[in-house]
Amino acid sequence: MAGSNRLNKPRHGSLQFWPHARAKKETTRVRNWTNLNTTKLLGFLGYKVGMTHALIRDNKSSSLTKGMQISIPVTIIECPPIKPLSIRFYKHTPYGSKVISEIFSTKVDKIFHISKKPNKEPADFDDIKLLVYTQPKLIGFKKQPNVLELAISGKKEEKLKLAKELLEKEIKVSEVFKAGQFVDVHAVTTGKGFQGTVKKAGVKIRRHKSEGTRRGVGTLGPWTPSRVNVAVAQPGKIGYHTRTEFNKWLLKISTKPEEVIPKGGFMHYGKVKNEYIILKGSIPGPTKRVITLTEPTRFVGKPLVAEITAISLESKQ
Repeated sequence: MAGSNRLNKPRHGSLQFWPHARAKKETTRVRNWTNLNTTKLLGFLGYKVGMTHALIRDNKSSSLTKGMQISIPVTIIECPPIKPLSIRFYKHTPYGSKVISEIFSTKVDKIFHISKKPNKEPADFDDIKLLVYTQPKLIGFKKQPNVLELAISGKKEEKLKLAKELLEKEIKVSEVFKAGQFVDVHAVTTGKGFQGTVKKAGVKIRRHKSEGTRRGVGTLGPWTPSRVNVAVAQPGKIGYHTRTEFNKWLLKISTKPEEVIPKGGFMHYGKVKNEYIILKGSIPGPTKRVITLTEPTRFVGKPLVAEITAISLESKQ
């Protein structure tokens, strides 16, 4: 209405995810793995450090700023080496894949209580996955290791050979990914706690003389039929959802933390002590949350090698 001081805004909050279910655990489950022509491990785990900005030289041929220095937001993820826990052998059945056997590593940390059953390699299997865990103690976190199954690309005989080679050693992120490529990021978003309908569902705030409450829905439904529709906005917990972001540009992999550590360390995190990677843009989750990185499942073209000229040493929230 012309001359009115009331704001008009569209509803917000994604309708692509329904219901807005909270994650069962911080370590995300990867539902889809890509198929590569080579035999290699398809994922890695790291911990979110924080954000800053970097100056890079734009090398895109179709860009208006080609050859110029541009400032872009970046996220730093610390990636201490991960250790294999076991090799799992799967058999496809009409009711889904089933674990038929498992070979455990002999160099597993004492925090894991492994049974002393003999390791068996089955004569016939359909797929192999490598069960790995993180080492938060190398960062200084008082956290339990995060355990996740990582897939391996290639034929099953080649998968078994690679899995046996990796079973008794630590795996570095530079052995899995290369600078310039794209990766998919799987993470659990920041939890917001119990919130009302305005923040949770984007309900419009009612006028000051409204009956009952201003920050709520006008009605839950009619008297007849006496039931509440599932689409009616209700207060409840929001956040802590499993989300995937596709095709994040991996700008750099480095073993020199002093290049990115600001004075006093990163806010709410501290200092980076291990190998780290730099991704363009933001990723889900708060500081110190475990992040799952995988090979991209959607075609994105050729890798782009970025020339980073400077990184800001100012700690960002």
